[in-house]
Amino acid sequence: MRQLTYAEKKLLKHTDFINWKVDNNLHEIKILRKFKIQRREDYSLYNTMARKIWDLAKLIKDLDPKDPYRVEASGRLLEKLYTMGIIPTKWNLQLCDKVTASSFCRRRLPCILVRNKMAPDMTSAVTFIEQGHIRVGPEIVKDPAFLVTRVMEDYVTWVNTSAIKKHVMQYNDAKDDYELNNC
Repeated sequence: MRQLTYAEKKLLKHTDFINWKVDNNLHEIKILRKFKIQRREDYSLYNTMARKIWDLAKLIKDLDPKDPYRVEASGRLLEKLYTMGIIPTKWNLQLCDKVTASSFCRRRLPCILVRNKMAPDMTSAVTFIEQGHIRVGPEIVKDPAFLVTRVMEDYVTWVNTSAIKKHVMQYNDAKDDYELNNC
């Protein structure tokens, strides 16, 4: 075996081969690209939450079907997941087994913008959010990882001072004369 050169030694100085993480998870990369997730930690957090939901659903299923606590716990879990928008209905505990990281990714603000046709694609949706053109309720949101619940979905709008909102209103002929003169 040959000796390493000075440059090779310098490159390998800070490399830890014992705790080396293999980064060949194609499914993870595909999801990161599809939903334009910038931080890998967000995706791993969604995976962790999905696993915890599976574990909690399994624990609830293992309880006696006639136990009143099982009915209450399953109702709470299903209600919470339904209001978050993770599951389509709140009537079946089997839906908890189908919760994945993608379920959480579909509730991110850029996905909601694309679904509401406020942005043509995910890339431009992320750009609009980062530039501060979008608000949810009264608050301006600049984080694309913002999760939108079913209730908050109705309150996703443009910021009043957004140039994009002005262009959309001009295109739709919805801008009144007062706004034209003052903006």
